[in-house]
Amino acid sequence: MTWRLETPRVLVVDLDGSKGSAVRARTGSMVAYEGDVQFKNAGAGGGGGLRAALKQRVTGESLPLMGVTGRGSVHFAVGAGHLLVLDLAGDVLKVESESLLCLAEGLRTDVTFTGLQGASSGQGLFTTTVTGHGQVALLSLGGPPIALRVSPQHPLVVDPDAYVGAVGNLSQSFVTDVSWRNLVGESSGEAFSLRFEGQGVVYIQPEER
Repeated sequence: MTWRLETPRVLVVDLDGSKGSAVRARTGSMVAYEGDVQFKNAGAGGGGGLRAALKQRVTGESLPLMGVTGRGSVHFAVGAGHLLVLDLAGDVLKVESESLLCLAEGLRTDVTFTGLQGASSGQGLFTTTVTGHGQVALLSLGGPPIALRVSPQHPLVVDPDAYVGAVGNLSQSFVTDVSWRNLVGESSGEAFSLRFEGQGVVYIQPEER
């Protein structure tokens, strides 16, 4: 099985029909395919099982995925969004569920709590985690995704409306003494940003949601 970006907006997965040659993809993201390929609902919790399904239902962090198997080439895209393919090697990826396009069958998904102050963001209280070994494709509907490295010497502060995901040994907290929104007329509600510390990479989109 191989993954390739045919364009910055279209992911192609070549399935060889062997054991382990399967992916889970966002429901409805297939735009074309060639060969003998089967599609089916990934099941409870987007393939994560009953526990994941219950957590998604309670938290609202829905993850509608379809299982894709067989032999052939499948093209995936959503809303002409820009794509980013990551190769996880036991890492933990935290990503907004709406930004998850496709993941290798062997990867596991779950939902984790992000903090009470997430309630004032469109991102909500919870985020999806992806763990294991394999490839995963992220979707950015606000332009080409940007990778920003975080180190112990250089923490990073991000607008939650630009945040896509993060990978690495990172801790996340909320910064509430934010004044920049007032400068652009966004002062209604509690203004805050996401602060990341540790070692890893944070992915953002250049256009806010």
